[in-house]
Amino acid sequence: MTQWRLDRTYRSTSGEVRWTALGEEGAPPLVLLHGTPFSSYVWRGVARALSARFRVYVWDMPGYGASEKAAGQDVSLPRQAEVFTELLAHWGLGDREPTVVAHDFGGYVALRAHLVHGARYRRLALVDAVALTGWGSPTYRLLGSHSDVFAQLPAGLHRALVTEYISSGSHPGLHPAVLEQLVEPWCTEEGRPAFYRQIQQNGLDTTADLDGRYGEIAVPTLVCWGAQDTWLPVTWAHGLVSAIPGARLRLFEGAGHLVQEDAPAELATALAAFAA
Repeated sequence: MTQWRLDRTYRSTSGEVRWTALGEEGAPPLVLLHGTPFSSYVWRGVARALSARFRVYVWDMPGYGASEKAAGQDVSLPRQAEVFTELLAHWGLGDREPTVVAHDFGGYVALRAHLVHGARYRRLALVDAVALTGWGSPTYRLLGSHSDVFAQLPAGLHRALVTEYISSGSHPGLHPAVLEQLVEPWCTEEGRPAFYRQIQQNGLDTTADLDGRYGEIAVPTLVCWGAQDTWLPVTWAHGLVSAIPGARLRLFEGAGHLVQEDAPAELATALAAFAA
């Protein structure tokens, strides 16, 4: 459950990025993007399941998980989209356009890389994705409004805050070992300031630059959503489906914002069928 290692490194324009690939090299490529305040660890089960049929690429965004966290680092979503575009080139996929699966913040990153930087995809799946203006859970909004104050919390209180915050992303609740793996990167000496840095740099209007552009998306698109998501309720899913031509919706009953944790088998099955 806790074994997840990104064994490769890419030096991006926003710091060192840790990544890995699973599955046979010649298999169709599929890329998984995480959101906040998570890392590629949330994709571990789905990634391993999909690697039986695909070459699965996973990575931690700069400022998250095992990737570099540094003072003054640009971890804004527009920069993450640039880094993702760099990574796609670094992986040397050539004319093998990947299926891209993006969760939470990763949704905007994948959409911006595609619409602004010209990243080419074969298919696109958006999972409880941050994309439409007005997003933001109540907790994220509170932290964003008072990030300077929360950043002064003692280490123990900071850990308790992050633990409660991440816990609320799951509907049935996270296994304690999983929760610890998601919390720990934010509780190191580098991780504590990094937690508030990514909130400070990504305000609720960050996604406004793509408003009105989703009609340009021509690749087959699947919108996946936890039916019990309290961070981004299902109304956001319907909004995305309406904005993207031909997009289809798949709801997962009993799942919250972290569908990967709450319904991993159902999500992996749906993604495998869509990517195939």
